[in-house]
Amino acid sequence: MDDGGGLGGLDERITRCRACPRLVDWREEVARTKRAAFADETYWGRPVPGFGPPDASLLIVGLAPAAHGGNRTGRMFTGDRSGDVLYRALYDVGLASRPDAVSVDDGLTLHGVRITSPVHCAPPANKPTPGERDTCRPWLVSELELLRPTLRAVVVLGGFGWQAALPAFAAAGRPVPRPRPRFGHGTRVDLDGLALFGCFHVSQRNTFTGRLTPEMLRDVLRTAATEAGLAVTPPGAPPTGATPNGATDQEPPPPAS
Repeated sequence: MDDGGGLGGLDERITRCRACPRLVDWREEVARTKRAAFADETYWGRPVPGFGPPDASLLIVGLAPAAHGGNRTGRMFTGDRSGDVLYRALYDVGLASRPDAVSVDDGLTLHGVRITSPVHCAPPANKPTPGERDTCRPWLVSELELLRPTLRAVVVLGGFGWQAALPAFAAAGRPVPRPRPRFGHGTRVDLDGLALFGCFHVSQRNTFTGRLTPEMLRDVLRTAATEAGLAVTPPGAPPTGATPNGATDQEPPPPAS
């Protein structure tokens, strides 16, 4: 349960969490050693809070911050190849002000969308343990409770996020059908008036191999955003609501293998 301060207070408490020793050691070790390409940067090296407006009607749930992405920049899906794919798609459907996310001060804003994850610290090999997932769950439960007045749709990226999110929805007062719905790309489940959508994760493995294409991602985001009551850009139309600095005709570079 949230103990006051709204989403801003919740985000602040998340950044101070040290509940999982393995994740604390890893995130801080990565922040010390860094990647050569970012040797001159100061890494965030703490839990990464959610990103987006406190009255969002659409929530996107990922997995965990990337070691040299969110763990470096301090913002969800910012500074890595997965974020390149996700934010480009959000921009294309009219839900983001620019097509890329490079730093917390790049001017990016989201339109009616918030992004979070069931695990807020970067895990070794991108694999949180079940115990770490469960320890982090109360943060997601509190976030869902605080968003309840406006939240109308959720997109969960990947099977891990799906399995982690379902118990959080139940704990936040959203009854989950039994047997529990299975994850699948394009799956839609009604949770007491909340539309829950499954989508393949925007990982390099999925996007590089074509398991998840930009069109597939845009389709799920557009469908979920429409259900959430958000204005979206129709297929083939230029993005709307973009800032001048965000305007671009270039696609992001392909994910590394």
